[in-house]
Amino acid sequence: MAQGSFAGLARHSASSGGKALFVALAALGLASCGSFSSGPGQSNGSDFVASAPVTPVQSEPLAGPPGAPVAPTGDQIGTGPIHVAMILPLTQGAGTPSLVGTSLRNAADLAISETGGNDVTIFVKDDRSTPDGARDAAQAAVAEGDELILGPLFSPNVRAVSQIAQPAGKSVVAFSTDTATAGPGVYLLSFLIENYVDRVVDYAAAQGKRSFAALIPDNDYGHVAQAEFQQYTARRGLRVMGMETYKPQTLRTAVQKIAALDNQIDTLFIPEQADAMPAMAEALAAAGLNSRRVQILGTGLWNDTRVLSLPALQGAWFAAPDNAGFSAFAARYRAKFNSDPTRIATLGYDAAALAVALARRPGTDHFSQAVLTNRAGFNGVDGVFRFLPNGLNERALAVLQINNGTTMPLSPAPRILAANSSAM
Repeated sequence: MAQGSFAGLARHSASSGGKALFVALAALGLASCGSFSSGPGQSNGSDFVASAPVTPVQSEPLAGPPGAPVAPTGDQIGTGPIHVAMILPLTQGAGTPSLVGTSLRNAADLAISETGGNDVTIFVKDDRSTPDGARDAAQAAVAEGDELILGPLFSPNVRAVSQIAQPAGKSVVAFSTDTATAGPGVYLLSFLIENYVDRVVDYAAAQGKRSFAALIPDNDYGHVAQAEFQQYTARRGLRVMGMETYKPQTLRTAVQKIAALDNQIDTLFIPEQADAMPAMAEALAAAGLNSRRVQILGTGLWNDTRVLSLPALQGAWFAAPDNAGFSAFAARYRAKFNSDPTRIATLGYDAAALAVALARRPGTDHFSQAVLTNRAGFNGVDGVFRFLPNGLNERALAVLQINNGTTMPLSPAPRILAANSSAM
């Protein structure tokens, strides 16, 4: 992630402090980290047939010129001339409202109110938490002439949207963490496991850690983390002395095997999710493993009160966005909506603010691949980030230490992303 300025928009010094960075974001949306060059299952009801014919005059408005955009649909945020679609899981199941979808929508509303409601209009469309719903929403967005698609959240829905958006030449900024959904023209704004792994392992190596082991949950999250851990330790020339994959019923056995390595390891990586960490902590304590004996590493999912209070995890390190940005955002969100945002609501805010900032660029290629993959990157609520040509992202992350139920920063998130490094 990096910081800087959009040409013709605003300039933000890379040496400015965190407060200035946040103020610049609030005033402008997301600011580019550098100047741009002039040159990167369920049925949806569509099979319904009316039981009796009606006349065209009674049932449809008069058609516009061939190829002209149709009237926009969806919840409208902003009044600007540049139209953007945001596809979210506003409902699920039998139409039950979705907390996460509502939180993302509200965050986008907050961003537009703070950064520029006269620059863009966002039309929020419900994908009903299904691929069919996402496909319907994407088809509507293309037909209505929206220039950019923000969302959706779930990976099957991202795939469905991509199938519509890419042939139409529309860029997508999605919120899924499934890297298989990314590609040229489909960019993931989410917090990717790979960034967490690279940052915390790199920091550990910088502190002199050389002999690693890993406890890997046998699930999708664990498999992605394991692959990145193996690749990154190999690139850094670090030794991996043991790696155990486990299911809940084999957890204690796996931990005992790692504990048996004893002084052969100085670091233990555990990419487990917050709700499973109490059981992990019990197993670690039973095996005599803690961060006084071996340095324990985790991912940003540990920035959770359920993890921070666990005795066996005191002193552990993990990579995550700086907390200050989310805390300030959450306070403003509560003031506007009288409720707490979900943690990923910042993605909705940053996506909307990014659309505003790019809409202010001169010319008509506001959301082209060249623009979105600017190497300087953009400033967001959770720090600096940039999109890669393959659709993935890099984020500037802090390294935090668990300390008596809270976190203590060990290494702040960089203000600028290095030219050719990942999330450092």
